[in-house]
This record gives sequence, structure tokens and C-alpha cells, in this order.
Amino acid sequence: MTGDSSEARGSASQEAGGSTRRAWQRPIEYDRGPFPRGLLGFIVLATDLIVEENVFRMAPAGVGVSFSRLPSETVTTVETLSRHVDHMAEAAARLQPDARPATICYACTSGSIVIGPERVKAEIKRGAPNSLPTTLVSGVVAALRAVGAKRLAVATPYIDEINESERKFLVDEGFDVVAMSGLQVVDGEAMGRISPDYLRDFALSLDRPDADAIFVSCSALRTIDVLQEIEDHAQKPVISSNQAMMWHCLRLAGVKDALPKLGRLFQHS
Repeated sequence: MTGDSSEARGSASQEAGGSTRRAWQRPIEYDRGPFPRGLLGFIVLATDLIVEENVFRMAPAGVGVSFSRLPSETVTTVETLSRHVDHMAEAAARLQPDARPATICYACTSGSIVIGPERVKAEIKRGAPNSLPTTLVSGVVAALRAVGAKRLAVATPYIDEINESERKFLVDEGFDVVAMSGLQVVDGEAMGRISPDYLRDFALSLDRPDADAIFVSCSALRTIDVLQEIEDHAQKPVISSNQAMMWHCLRLAGVKDALPKLGRLFQHS
């Protein structure tokens, strides 16, 4: 700061003790902020214990993540999942401040299937028109195709009515489901307390020689804790919901990092 005159450029601020201090004269300098590589938004179920921790863990340096919680019932059925769409636009709108996310993703596998990816994306776009909308299951389909999977062994925590919806969805997308089993867990919060070791053993129990990939479905599961272990043992690609979702959102945002210990999927740009 230069000059002592009271007429110096800028205003003076009055401090509590009565003395004055000249306003800082240097022009404000801006950079690209703390997340220069992009900001991703996720709509997460109110009952979910896992997505936020998983996404933070998988976010590369320079990529920011933000979350909006969606009202959801603890009981997970086709009927309760279908009601998520009623709050989708509102949840998306909370994620679009002036520094809007590059993408906004609905972070629920079974909900994406029950409601339908296109309807979910339309509701996200309605609430956040300046962000690219996507769904978790859109990421799963893209991930399975990226690793060349055609015949799937599918492990889920779901009850049979949800499993049947998922089987039909995957078949309609061009995949052959050669094995599928659900744990019949109806409590969405309890899904997050299934131990990773149990998930590893469950996924491997469904593997078959004619399956060219294993898909462990559900964002509420701690699958990424053991994903690399499953893949190393099975010697074939393993796709999990949160791994596929994050890979897809990063690629949509133009971030092509190859992250370690997340299976061969993250070697695909």
C-alpha cells in the first residue's frame, strides 16, 4: 500500500477501537478453485451408508464431489424404489449452485432400473438444467461394455422381485445372465452392514466358467473393499455398482485417470 493521505484510493474501514485501516488496493486474483478438473454431483438415498465414503475414496486429486440426499424408505421393494422419482428434480436442484457440477448421477442401481434411466435423467435435467444427468445403472452398462462382458454372473442383496427387474433390464441391454442370486435383504440400511469378506465369498460362489464377468449390484454394498481380490481370484473382470458409477462420471467429465486396486475397468479411458 502506498501514500498516507486520507484521499488515497479506496475506502477506509472503521475498526472497533476507532482507528482506521486502508482498504487493500491489490486487485483480487482468482484461479480455477479447489477442483480445477471438475465437480461431480451425486443424489444419494437417505438410508445409504456407503456411497459418500466410496466416492470420496475414488475421487482423483483436483476432482470435487458433492451430494444431495433423496428421501427413501428403509424397506427396499419395487414399490418403494419407484417413489424416488417424486423427489428427483428437487434433489438435483440442491446440487446446482453457481459452481454447477459437470455431471449429476442418481446413485442407486435398483432404483435406476425400476424407474428407468431415461425418466431419471429427465427429472435430474428438470431440476438442474445446466448439468449432464446420468444414472448409476447407465454407468454399469457402459462399464460392462468397456470390459467386453457379454455373459454375466450377478450377485445382489435384493429380494426376488427386484432381481427379476434387474435380470430383464440386463437382458434387454444385450447381456446374457448365466447366474444370478440375491440375498433377500429388504432393509436398505442393513445392506451397508454386510461384511466385505462375505460379499467376496458370495460373489465368487456365483462365478461360472461360462461367465466372462462378475457384476456385484447395489450402491449400498462395500464391494470396492474387496473388488480387486475378487477379480484376482476369478481372473475375469469384476464390476461393482459404485466402481462403475464413479468410472463413468469421471469419464463423462473428461477425467481419464487409471486408479489402482479397482479392477481392470479403471484402465479403460
